[in-house]
This record gives sequence, C-alpha cells and structure tokens, in this order.
Amino acid sequence: MLNQTELKRQIWHSRRGMLELDVLLGPFAANVLPSISSQEQQTYVRLLGQQDPDLFTWFMGHGASGDADLDAMVKLVKDYAKSSQVSA
Repeated sequence: MLNQTELKRQIWHSRRGMLELDVLLGPFAANVLPSISSQEQQTYVRLLGQQDPDLFTWFMGHGASGDADLDAMVKLVKDYAKSSQVSA
C-alpha cells in the first residue's frame, strides 16, 4: 500500500492540466486511491506515467492501451466518475 506521503504525491500528479482528465483523475485519486488494493494502486501510478494524449484517448473511449491492467484501471476510474455524478 502507498504510504501517506506517496498517496499525496499521486493525488497531486493526478492534476494533469487538461480539464477532461482532471475531472476524472482528481476525485478518483482523492476518494478511491487510498482504499484500493496495493496492486491497483501501483497500476494507477503506472497509468499516471502515461502521456496525456494517450490518457485522453483511452478515457474518451477512442482506443485502448493494450495493457489489460491499465485498461481495467481506466474502466475503474470511468465507473467511479459515472457513479459519483450528482444529478440536479
């Protein structure tokens, strides 16, 4: 499991500077990252190591990474975003 310092670092790295990615990654990192398994946390860290254009493509559903673990993490983040939307 990530220690508190590393969790804070990953939450910070979830800020990508691209609105579409920020609204997906920021809330997920703050609310879900501390509670997922160590393996999933490491996959999330690997996900953050990818280039923003690739992340955008994967999250918008225009392609896949070709890595089963990364693809599963993209799905987990997207599912969290859908489940956490507040309807007006």
